[in-house]
Amino acid sequence: MTKASPDSRDSYRLFQPITTRWMDNDQYGHLNNVVYYSLFDTVVNRFLIENGLVDPMNGDIIGLVVNSSCHYFAPLAFPDRIEGGLRVDRLGSSSVTYGVGIFAEGAQTAAAQGGFVHVYVDSATRRPRPLAEPMRVALQSITID
Repeated sequence: MTKASPDSRDSYRLFQPITTRWMDNDQYGHLNNVVYYSLFDTVVNRFLIENGLVDPMNGDIIGLVVNSSCHYFAPLAFPDRIEGGLRVDRLGSSSVTYGVGIFAEGAQTAAAQGGFVHVYVDSATRRPRPLAEPMRVALQSITID
C-alpha cells in the first residue's frame, strides 16, 4: 500500500471557511477523527445547497454516500480557523466522487484529505437518477482535469 501524502491547495477548485467548535475536540486535544467526515459532508452539501443543486428537505433527488475515506496528516483543534477545499474527482451518470481537503487557514498543504462518493437517487424510490444538466455543469466547474 502506498503511503498517502497531503495535497496542496492548488489541488482543489473551491474553498470554504469552516468554524471549529469546542465539542469537536477529543480528550487528546485535537479534532476527533469522526469530525472530519462531518466536515467533508458539510463542505459538499454547502456547495450543493448554495448553488441550488439539491433541496434536502423537499427535492426529488438526494445524494446517498456509498463510499468514504480520510487520510490524516496534521492535527487541528478548536479554536483553529480552517478551510475546506472541494473538487470533483469523477463525474458519472448518476454518481459523483468528491475530493475534500481540510486545511488550517492559509496552510499550503492539507491537514486531512479524503472524500466520498454520492449516488444520486430519486428521493421517493431510492433508485439512481441521472444527474440533471444544471448539476452536471456546476460539478464540472470544480472537476479536476
